[in-house]
Amino acid sequence: MNRFLDLADFPREQVKDLLGLAARLQQHPQPQALAGKVLGLLFLNPSLRTLASFQSAIMRLGGTAVVITPGQGTWQMETRSGAIMNGAAAEHVREAVPVLASYCDAIGIRMFAEGRNLAADLAETGFKMMADLCDKPLVNMESAVSHPCQALADWHTMDELRVPERGKFVLSWANHPRALPLAVPSSTVHMAAQRGMEVVVLRPDGFALPDQIMEKARQAAKASGGSVRETNDRSEALDGAHVIYAKEWGSPQHYGDNEAETRLREYLSDWCVKDNWFRTTDPNCHFMHCLPVRRNVAVADEVLDGPRSVVIREAFNRMVVQMAVLYRLLRG
Repeated sequence: MNRFLDLADFPREQVKDLLGLAARLQQHPQPQALAGKVLGLLFLNPSLRTLASFQSAIMRLGGTAVVITPGQGTWQMETRSGAIMNGAAAEHVREAVPVLASYCDAIGIRMFAEGRNLAADLAETGFKMMADLCDKPLVNMESAVSHPCQALADWHTMDELRVPERGKFVLSWANHPRALPLAVPSSTVHMAAQRGMEVVVLRPDGFALPDQIMEKARQAAKASGGSVRETNDRSEALDGAHVIYAKEWGSPQHYGDNEAETRLREYLSDWCVKDNWFRTTDPNCHFMHCLPVRRNVAVADEVLDGPRSVVIREAFNRMVVQMAVLYRLLRG
C-alpha cells in the first residue's frame, strides 16, 4: 500500500486486514516500528482530531511529525492552477508539496472542497492536483468528497461494539447554520455499504446525495451483500436501526448558492437528533457523529451526553486506525 486516499480503492478483504492490524497494534503496541520515520502533515483547513490523532499515531510508533498550517508560522499558500499571485499568498503548493515531501517519509494532506462547483469537487480536482505533486506515500486527511480515515475509524468502532455486519445503519442529515462538505457523508455511506449493512440515507427534500456518491455506495453494497437507499421518511428509516449516524451537509441542488441554501434550511430545525429519535430503533442502537458538532442545533445534549453516544470512542479510534495506515504505508 503506497496511498490511502479513498476506502473505495481497497477491496473489503484488504480493509478488514487493515482493521485487524489496527486491533493488534492497539492491544500490542510497537513503539519502535517506525523509529526514525518523519510524517509531514499539510493542513489547508482547520483540524483538531485529525491533527492530534496523526501526531499521536506516528509518535506511538516511534516516528515524528512535521506540521504545516499555511499562514500560521509558514507562508500563506496558493492552490489555484494558473493563479496570478499578487495577493496574500507568497508560495504555491506546486513548490511547497514537493519540498515538504523531500524532507519526509510520508505525507498527509487536508484540502476541503471549494464548495462552488459540484462537478469539480466530485472529481476531486484540487486534491488530485496535490497528490500528483507528491512522490512519497500519501494519506488523504479529508478531501472534497472523501474522508477515509474517519470512515475506517467508524468501521473499527462498530466492530468493537459488535454492531451486526448485516445491521441497519441510518446516515441522517442534521441541521447546521451553513452548508458543510460532502466528504464525511460520502465516505460514511460507502463504508457502511462495504461493511455489508442495510444502509438508509435519511434526509429532507433538497439534500439527496449526488448520484455519483450513491452509485459508488450501491456498487460496494452489491459486492458485500448489503443495500443502500435514500428516504425522507424519518419514522420508516429509524425503525429497527442499529446505528444512527448524524452528519451535516450542504444541498447538492443548490451547491455554491448560499442564499438558496439558507432558504431551504429555514424550516429544518426539527432535524436535530433527540432522544425521541430512538423510540423504535433497536434497543442497543448507538449514536455516532464524526465531530465537531453544534450542540442543540445538530444534536441535542441529551443524546451526546447519553449512554447511546459513542462519539468520543470514534475520535479515539482515529488514532488507532491511523497507526495501522501508517504502518502499512511505511513498513508494508
